[in-house]
Amino acid sequence: MTLPVALAVTRATVRRTLRDRTALFFMLLLPVAIIVVIGTVVGGFDQFRIGVVHSPGEGPVAVELAGDLDRSDGLETRAYASEAAARTALRRGELDAAVVLPAGLDSAARAGRPVTVPVLVEPGGGSGYAAVSSVSAVVSDHAARIQAAHFAMDRRGGGFEERLALARVTAQRVRPVGITTLTPSDRGDLLPLGYSYSAPTMLVLFVFINSLAGGAAIVQTRRSGVYARALAAPVPVRALVLGETGAYLALALVQSLLIVTIGALVFGVSWGDPVAAALLVGMWALVGTGAGVLSGAVFRTPEQAGAVGPALGIGLGMLGGCMWPLAIVPGWLRAAGHAVPQAWAVDAWTELLSRDGGVADIAGRLAVLAGFAAVLLALAALGLRRRLTEPVPGGPG
Repeated sequence: MTLPVALAVTRATVRRTLRDRTALFFMLLLPVAIIVVIGTVVGGFDQFRIGVVHSPGEGPVAVELAGDLDRSDGLETRAYASEAAARTALRRGELDAAVVLPAGLDSAARAGRPVTVPVLVEPGGGSGYAAVSSVSAVVSDHAARIQAAHFAMDRRGGGFEERLALARVTAQRVRPVGITTLTPSDRGDLLPLGYSYSAPTMLVLFVFINSLAGGAAIVQTRRSGVYARALAAPVPVRALVLGETGAYLALALVQSLLIVTIGALVFGVSWGDPVAAALLVGMWALVGTGAGVLSGAVFRTPEQAGAVGPALGIGLGMLGGCMWPLAIVPGWLRAAGHAVPQAWAVDAWTELLSRDGGVADIAGRLAVLAGFAAVLLALAALGLRRRLTEPVPGGPG
């Protein structure tokens, strides 16, 4: 009798939650919105904001240089009609640097005279000086094509435009020497930037928060006397506990799968080794399930669960590295963060997404999460069993 009743309780709870528009908003729409916001902001950290000041009547050489800057992966360019406007944007912090295309760039390039391309930066802006290196690389590539065009003119004759076009085509055909930067251990301590950062961290954050907040439904059901009437049927207490636990696990898995699917299809997130990712999602769902059912057993009113649960979840998420990487915080704070399960889950995602890890690489972290899940589920089962067998304050029975 226990299993059929437990399944019936699971179906009823899941159906009731999925019909609740507010619950669906917090399960799906809010996490996706936060993923978009954080992914967009964090994704810009690997690009420098460059202003390009155009000169009146600039020729094709200047236009081509501006296009090279715009097409560079490490630069996000914005066009300005005057140097004064670019300087204003620099002072406001809207740009990391500004490139001023000289008025005589085309004539100097055709004549083979030296050309200086000014790059403006704010004295106190550290990112501006780093941006100069990226700009210099683009300008150097552009200058190399001009030099190649003049070399061809000296050896074979022809016009400047013709030889510059030949140099441009040759540059596209010839594969340049590449430079790869590696850390000494060849391992990353941070999640990839952009949506590959926001999607896994928000999965960890919101599955836990929604599970805690969802404890309000258990409290409401308990206070309404539904459990008391079911026990009078009689229905075994263990069937109710098992049924609610199964419902919270199903909801946590549904939310996780939705975030994973949307992250992969809409935002292009690669979740790493599929077996390892599935194990991690399942284990984190168990952690969230234990927290959610425990919330329903501990809190006395739905208002308490709805107010304290999300606040607690956000606090633990901040401590565990869902808001910022623990790799950048002091050692004592990093150690304190690993007192909560969120840190171990984020570490496991970092292993999968940044280091191409597999099941063996996250086995230790999965074991720690399994320990958290076992403790939370045991406390939840004991707490809910005790709550279901005590009188309902202000309720029937």
